[in-house]
Amino acid sequence: MPTLNDLAASRTNLGEADVEWLHALVSDWQLLADLSFADLILWSPVRDDGGWLALAQMRPTTGPTSLQDDVVGTLAGPEDQRLLNIARDERRIWRESDPDWTNGVPVRTEGIPVTRAGRVIAVIERCTNLNSARTPSRLELTYLQGADDLARMVAEGTFPFPGEAAMLVRSPRVGDGLLRLGRSGRVTYASPNAESAYRRLGLAADLTGAELAVVTAGLCTSDEPLDESLMVVAAGRAPRAAEVDGNGSVVQLRAIPLIVGGTRTGALILVRDVTELRRRERELMTKDATIREIHHRVKNNLQTVAALLRLQARRLRAPEARAALDEAVRRVGSIAVVHETLSHAPDEVVDFDDIADRVAMMAGEVSAPEVRVIPKITGSFGLLSAAVATPLAMVLTELLQNALQHGFPPSVKELAKDQGLLEVIAVREAERLTVTVADNGVGLPEGFDLDSATSLGLQIVRTLVVSELGGRLRITPRPDGGTEAVVDLRVGHESRAVDPPDR
Repeated sequence: MPTLNDLAASRTNLGEADVEWLHALVSDWQLLADLSFADLILWSPVRDDGGWLALAQMRPTTGPTSLQDDVVGTLAGPEDQRLLNIARDERRIWRESDPDWTNGVPVRTEGIPVTRAGRVIAVIERCTNLNSARTPSRLELTYLQGADDLARMVAEGTFPFPGEAAMLVRSPRVGDGLLRLGRSGRVTYASPNAESAYRRLGLAADLTGAELAVVTAGLCTSDEPLDESLMVVAAGRAPRAAEVDGNGSVVQLRAIPLIVGGTRTGALILVRDVTELRRRERELMTKDATIREIHHRVKNNLQTVAALLRLQARRLRAPEARAALDEAVRRVGSIAVVHETLSHAPDEVVDFDDIADRVAMMAGEVSAPEVRVIPKITGSFGLLSAAVATPLAMVLTELLQNALQHGFPPSVKELAKDQGLLEVIAVREAERLTVTVADNGVGLPEGFDLDSATSLGLQIVRTLVVSELGGRLRITPRPDGGTEAVVDLRVGHESRAVDPPDR
C-alpha cells in the first residue's frame, strides 16, 4: 500500500508543510474515530484533475466499521466528490446528505474540511455505521460531543495542535478512560474506567463536580516538589501528557484542550492505568543493569586470567612455550574487549568498529620491529549482536596475528621498514558481512591447503567461522603478492549497518 508521502508527492499539489500537518493529524485521528464511532477517510484534491484521492484511512475501535475494504490510493466516486467539494468550498462541516446503503449497511457520511493556515488542504469523510443505532448512553453522548468539538477544531485549523509532537502509541486511548472538563477545570463527566483509575490512586469520593487539578495534586505521594506540568495537564490547559504516582499505582493523563470558535470550552482528559507497564519497565531496566554488570565482571575476570598467563609466560625459558602463552593472552584479551563493550551497550548489540580498532591495535604490538606493520581498517562492520561479535573478535585476532607472524617474520628482507601492508576491509550489507584481511607479505607456503592446515590459529578460525557463525572462509594468494583471507557471514536482523567511522 502506498504511503501518505508517496501519494501526496506524486498526485497532489500539497506542499511539504501541508504534508507534515496531515501527518500530525493522521497520527492522532484514532481519537476522532473512536469518539465518533465512525470510519475516517482523508481525501486530497488530485493535481490538475478535479478529483479526490484517498491518502489515509482509520477504523474505530469503539464501534462497527462501515468500510470493509481499504480505499487508500483510490479515487472518490461521484457522490463522495460532491460531499468533498461542498465541504471544501463552503469551508464547513457538511452533514446534510441522506444515509447511503453500503454492502447492505446504512451509512451516514459527513465532510470535515482540514484547514491549515487559513486554507482547506484536505477533507475528512466521516462514515458512521447506523446499523447499531439506539438510544445513546451518557458515555456515548459525551463521546459524540467530544467528537463534534474535535471536528470543528479540525475545520478551524486548531487541531492538531501546532508545535506539539504527536503522542502516537504513548497516548491513552478513548476506551482506557475519559474525563470531560468544563471551562473552570471541573469534571463534568467521568467514564467508569477513568473513575476506576483514580480509585487505584486512592480517591474515595466521586470525580464528577471535582476540580481535577486539585484532586490529582492531593493523590501524589512523592516527597519531591509537585510537578507543575502535571497541574497544567490535569487542568486541561495544555495539550500534553503527564503521570500521577500514588498509592502504589501510576496513571497516565493526556489533556486535549477544546477551543471552539476561538473560545476555550473545556478539555478532554484521557486516562490510562499504566501501573503494570511501569513495573515491567523497571524490571527490564534492572535486568539490563544486571546483564551489563555481568559483562563487566566477566571482562575483569578475563583480564585477570590474561595477567596470570602473562606472569606464567615470563617464568618459562622455552621459547615455544612462552609464544604459546602469549598467543593465549591475546585470545583472552580479544574476548575481554567484546565484554567490555557489551558492559556499556544496550540490547546485547555492539558497534563492532570500535572492537575491530582495539583488536587491530593489540595485534600491531606483535609486529616485527624490522618491518613495523600497522594494521589498517577500511569500511564498517556496523552493529552486531553479542553472539556474532565474540567469535568474530577471535577470528579477526587470529587472522591478524597469523598475517603478522607468518607474512612478516623478523627475518624478512624483501620489504623496507614501514612498507608492510596489512589491511582489514569490511563490507556490510543488510544481512551480510564480508571481512577481508589482506597483506603484502611473503605469501602462502607452497602446497598450502586450508582444510589440512595444522596451525592452531587457523583451526580456531575455521571452527568459529564455519561451525559457530555458519559462514565461509577462504584463504588465497593475493594477486599483487602476499595473502588474502576472506570471511563471509550472514548476520541476523538484530544487527544492522551504520555509517563508516573516520579512522
